[in-house]
Amino acid sequence: MQTAQSIVSFALDWRKKQNMQPLTVAVLDSGGFLIALAREDGMSNLRPEIAQGKARGAVAMGLGSRALFERAQAQPFFIQSMNTLAAGSLVPVPGGVLIKADGTLVGAVGITGDTSDNDEACAIAAIEAAGFTADGG
Repeated sequence: MQTAQSIVSFALDWRKKQNMQPLTVAVLDSGGFLIALAREDGMSNLRPEIAQGKARGAVAMGLGSRALFERAQAQPFFIQSMNTLAAGSLVPVPGGVLIKADGTLVGAVGITGDTSDNDEACAIAAIEAAGFTADGG
């Protein structure tokens, strides 16, 4: 839990240094369960679900959400089917990044609020600052 909170704190500090828009950050464990969440002021009430959906899709499919985005473009019916199985909670756009330790999946970070590319960059920076390997897909 403390590591998840440090990832959230780092991400929010990093976004300020990069002059990004306010963010919502979700950290999930390897089972896809929420362990830390922060929603900055000014964010819409749907942002927590979006951040979790980016991370949840990454964990569920074992791919960073950038790879899911690319797969959605190539195989939209497959991703639509996976999203149906996930009860609509899969958000296949960049910003969901897997957390790996020694090659083993330990969780994922989902970020939303700026561009998807910036969301992803922020997640990668926070994961790496915590000493893990980031896999955005």
